[in-house]
Amino acid sequence: MLQAKKLAGLLAFALLALTARAQTPAAPDTVAAVGRPRHGIQLFGLGRRPQQDVVDLYRTLFPKTQLAAHDSTALGDGHKFVWVIPALGYTQQTRLLVQLSGNVAFQRPGANMSTLVSALSYTQNKQLILTATTSIWSPGNRLNWVGDWRLMHYPQSTYGLGMHTTLDRSVLMDFNYLRFYQSVLRNIAPDLYAGAGLQLDYHWDIVSRTPTRELHRISRYSEGVSGRSMSVGPTLSVLYDTRGNAINPQGGSYVNLLARTNSRWLGSDGNYQTLLVDARKYLRLSPYSRDVLALWSYSALTLHGDPPFLDLPSTGWDTYSNLGRGFIQGRFRGKNLLYAEAEYRFGITRNRLLGGVVFGNAQTVSEDSYRTPDVLATRFERVVPAVGAGLRLNLNKVSGTNLSIDYGVGADGSRGLAFNLGEVF
Repeated sequence: MLQAKKLAGLLAFALLALTARAQTPAAPDTVAAVGRPRHGIQLFGLGRRPQQDVVDLYRTLFPKTQLAAHDSTALGDGHKFVWVIPALGYTQQTRLLVQLSGNVAFQRPGANMSTLVSALSYTQNKQLILTATTSIWSPGNRLNWVGDWRLMHYPQSTYGLGMHTTLDRSVLMDFNYLRFYQSVLRNIAPDLYAGAGLQLDYHWDIVSRTPTRELHRISRYSEGVSGRSMSVGPTLSVLYDTRGNAINPQGGSYVNLLARTNSRWLGSDGNYQTLLVDARKYLRLSPYSRDVLALWSYSALTLHGDPPFLDLPSTGWDTYSNLGRGFIQGRFRGKNLLYAEAEYRFGITRNRLLGGVVFGNAQTVSEDSYRTPDVLATRFERVVPAVGAGLRLNLNKVSGTNLSIDYGVGADGSRGLAFNLGEVF
């Protein structure tokens, strides 16, 4: 029955994507270099055979349908591409999922592609999820506005702290969640940006339960396990980004350093500081191929203090909820998290309508133990790997937006199916 649900979700995604519309005027089906970025949308049209997406497929199958042609020339002229896609899916943490996804892409003169990705979802586990992530570039890439906003009712299982937890001893945490992350970065050198922002995480109506009782401590940790929790503080960040298109990078590098100070005077439950180091590299293995080797390193560190339980670094709780394919969201949690992943992306059909990936990842979180009654030692003891493969359906050749369908298998019997609008990283 489980496999039937997964197959139904995959087919529904592929079929419903055909109903999407690209909001552009008619234009010749060509690809032009737009803007300064070295690894932007101009690369999506390379190759001996023109690239195709589901709009092109729809126009081929139903030639009498009035559906405008679309290409990067229109995007470079200042037009916007807007997609709204209804979909069905299945994940470990949600079970059956009904989702309405939206994607907007546009490009200002001499700038990287600006994107807004949003989704409204309701799941079989009675979770309601509204998300929006933005990366808006000003002309000439002088400023980059970055946002991550979420509103969620999200009952979810958690497994405690550290790497020595098991799947059969889960705790159900029922909570509501508001996330507001907003920052602005200014260009200070070629491809280098620095800026500041504000991040807020507010959880309320938190209830933690086992089959027999309600809990107020999990793995001896009591902060944010019941009631409510608030973390809010300013951020300072440095960004180096040569990708050009965050939806589907075809080359370049990305390094983001973000320091956050959560303070009681702003409303936080406690004072604590964190550091995020997110680094990615995209390698084109041949000038005659669109295949890409993508590398990802992600480190989320607690420098001082005790974050609320739900704000601790955890599997699948990065910005796009993609960290740790092969494991259920929240599988590993601790004060410090180290993660690495490699993915090889390749075409299956010559027109790039259908592609594929193979990937492998590894993660670890720190263990907390007391060397003496008053001294807390933090260390890493165990690393867990996962491997998997996936399919890519080209939804929009101009923005490079793929429908991503991945299946991963991790240590201790974990496995899972994951859907994404755009690449995982």
